[in-house]
Amino acid sequence: MSIDQHGDLGNVEFWQGLPEDVKNLAIELHQTKCRLNETIVVCHSEPGAWFPPLFETLPCPEMGYRGYRIVIGRTMFETDRVNAIHVERCNRMDYVWVPTDFHVNTFVQSGVDPNKVVKIVQPVDWKFFDPVKYKPFHLPSKGTLVLGSRSANSKTDSPFVFLSVFKWEHRKGWDVLLRSYLKEFSKVDGVALYLLTNPYYTDSDFGNKILEFVEGSDLEKPVQGWAPVYVIDNHIAQIDFPRIYKSADAFVLPSRGEGWGRPIVEAMAMSLPVIVTNWSGPTEYLTEENSYPLPVDRMSEVMEGPFKGHLWAEPSGDKLQILMRHVMSNPEEAKAKGHQAREDMINKFSPDIVAAIVRDHVQQIFEKTL
Repeated sequence: MSIDQHGDLGNVEFWQGLPEDVKNLAIELHQTKCRLNETIVVCHSEPGAWFPPLFETLPCPEMGYRGYRIVIGRTMFETDRVNAIHVERCNRMDYVWVPTDFHVNTFVQSGVDPNKVVKIVQPVDWKFFDPVKYKPFHLPSKGTLVLGSRSANSKTDSPFVFLSVFKWEHRKGWDVLLRSYLKEFSKVDGVALYLLTNPYYTDSDFGNKILEFVEGSDLEKPVQGWAPVYVIDNHIAQIDFPRIYKSADAFVLPSRGEGWGRPIVEAMAMSLPVIVTNWSGPTEYLTEENSYPLPVDRMSEVMEGPFKGHLWAEPSGDKLQILMRHVMSNPEEAKAKGHQAREDMINKFSPDIVAAIVRDHVQQIFEKTL
C-alpha cells in the first residue's frame, strides 16, 4: 500500500500535530512503491479533483484511468444531490465509495451507476479518542470571550460547557446555534458556548461576525445579560483535540448538511452527549439511544456557491433550544447517552471493523478481475 497527497493542499500545522506513530506510518506508506497493473487506486477527494482535475491539484489517478487494476473514487456530498459534472466523473470510476446510506440514495438518484456505488463507512479512532486518557483543558485560556461576560454567580464557577467544532460557513448552522443559545440562556444560567472554528473562504474576524449577527437580529438582550460565547480560532494540534472534547459537557452542531461529521463522531467516541441535525451523513450513526437528534423544520435551497439550487436541511431552532436546556438539566441521562455513543463508535465504526469492510470489498474486486 502506498499513499500520496491529493486534492487539498498539505497543511504543515496539521502534520506537525499528528501523533508520532501516525506520522511514521504515513512516511512509510508514502515511500512505498506499487506495480501499476496490480494497483487499486483510491482517490479520496471530491470529484472535481479527479483526473483531469477541474482546479490546480495533483491528479488522481495520476496517469488517467488506464494501466491500473481498478480505480475507485471515495467521496461524499452535503446536499440532496450530486451535480451533473460530478455524476459524469463518478461514472468514469470503476467504483465510488460513499460513507452512508444517505449518500448511496442521493448518488444513485442523481444518476451515478448503482452498480458502482458502495457504502464504506468512516472509522473513528476510539483508542485515541478515549476520555479516560486525558485531562481537560482550561477552556477560558484557549478561547476569546466575544459576547457576554463571566458571571460572579456561583453557578458559573464551573459552567455547563456547550462545544461546537466547525469551519466557518453558512452550511454549518452557526447562525442557528447562536440564535437558539442566546434565546434560551442568559448570564445567570451557568452555561458557556465555545465555538472552535477556522476560516473557510472568509477572513477570521469571528468576534465581529458574531457581534454583527446579534446586532442585526431580532434577539433581545436578557435583563441579566447575554450568556457567554467564546471563540477558539487558534490552531489546535490533532494530538490535543481529545482534551478539547474532554473539557465540554455536550457537543452541538445544527448543521444544514454533513458528508460524515468527523467532529461529531470524535465527540461521541469521547462519551459526550451530542445534539446534531438528523439529516444527511449523521443519520448513519445517530440514534435516540446514543444522541439527541435535532429535527428538521424544512428543506431550503442553497443560494450560492458551486451547489447553488441544491437543497439542504433547516434544523429546528426551537427544538434546539429545548434540547440544549434538556441536556443541561438532565446530566445523568446525557451521560448515559454519551456512554452509549462511545460503545456504538467502538462496535460499529472502529478502524478494525472498517478495515475489514474495505478488505472484503477489495477481495471481491480481485476475484472479479482474475
